[in-house]
Amino acid sequence: MFIAAGQNRAVIGYWNPLPTAQRVMENLEERAEQLFTGAWDQRNWRNVPGPFYAGETDSMATGRLNAPDHVAYDDDLGGGFGSEFIYRQPVDEDETAAVIHGCRMESYRGYNWDGDDHWTVEAVRDWWRDRARVREWAVLIASDWGADAHPHWGFNADPRYLGHYHDAAQGHRDFIAYIDGGLDIYLRGYLFWLEHRRESRDDEALPHL
Repeated sequence: MFIAAGQNRAVIGYWNPLPTAQRVMENLEERAEQLFTGAWDQRNWRNVPGPFYAGETDSMATGRLNAPDHVAYDDDLGGGFGSEFIYRQPVDEDETAAVIHGCRMESYRGYNWDGDDHWTVEAVRDWWRDRARVREWAVLIASDWGADAHPHWGFNADPRYLGHYHDAAQGHRDFIAYIDGGLDIYLRGYLFWLEHRRESRDDEALPHL
């Protein structure tokens, strides 16, 4: 069972993006083992549960150029951009292609798509119970990067960079909105997928978080 509508869509059930992702890779004639080299134990703690995640990535902040509805940036390097992470998993073919292209922009090849091999039901529930931590971080960084002046950024206070920071802040605001409405439904569908390795039927109840 799968229902989706709009950017902050309500997803009931789970749609597996990996078959589509494999077709996209074949069309690009790129080998998955060369693109998806991110390590699970190096993943960014902000990544939402699902098959795609970012491990150790560069600080060039390019992922949103192709996948603004899915990729956001952290500030772990201080005032400037740090690493990338997946704040919303793809739920249709177009979104999956966007995520793949976003991953390809990252020079360290630090993304991976093997999250299904690592996430467990309890790990997903643990992430959800700790969601206030990532939400609080996103609120603070969105306020900072969405402002019009950043004297503590040094050379990054150059007005030429403001548009890039403001776009990044929009990603954080979108992440906050998704945490507040929609992510819980997606994760319930993902829990069903992890338990049964298939999509749920209309008459099947989804697990609780």
